[in-house]
Amino acid sequence: MQDAIDFLCAKDVVFKNIIEKYGLPVIPKRPEGFETLVLLILEQQVSIDSAKATFNKLKAKVTTCIPELLIDLPAEDFRILGVSRQKTTYIKALATAILNKELDLESLSTKSSEQVRAELIAIKGIGNWTIDVYLMFCLQEPDLLPLGDVAVITTLKELLNIHDKPAMEAYAQQWQPHRSVATFLLWHYYLKQRKRTVVY
Repeated sequence: MQDAIDFLCAKDVVFKNIIEKYGLPVIPKRPEGFETLVLLILEQQVSIDSAKATFNKLKAKVTTCIPELLIDLPAEDFRILGVSRQKTTYIKALATAILNKELDLESLSTKSSEQVRAELIAIKGIGNWTIDVYLMFCLQEPDLLPLGDVAVITTLKELLNIHDKPAMEAYAQQWQPHRSVATFLLWHYYLKQRKRTVVY
């Protein structure tokens, strides 16, 4: 990671300032597979802590978070655990795709990020934000900037005074091929600035 940090600090003083003020970020990692994708679905448009609390209730209910168990869990049980009807549909769509062998999660690590995106985007409820985070956290894709992420967008506005996504995308071209580490630094700033701690 140090090579990426050195590269980014040389390219853009904003990263040097973040590190001087808040130190180095923790690079988040999560295991590949169904369980992580379920957690990411739960994290859509809510806080990580809130999603994790719901996820832990779900795991306690089924014991093992596998497609075979979640596909058969009644929608009412999901509701009682705090999972919305929409996210229940998404989780069941993912489980169905795996059980029907339309999606092989184990093979994703052997494929390009474009191939991974094409396969996952076909599943109802899995959009670009979920795919970006899966690529970054699980498959260690080095060069992604998730512009569907509220914290990234907010931080770019605060630090660089850039307010539209095409301009953000254009500006961040200079951070290639280390835009994922740039994103981790932006998240780090966002959380520290707000005195928040997140366990990924």
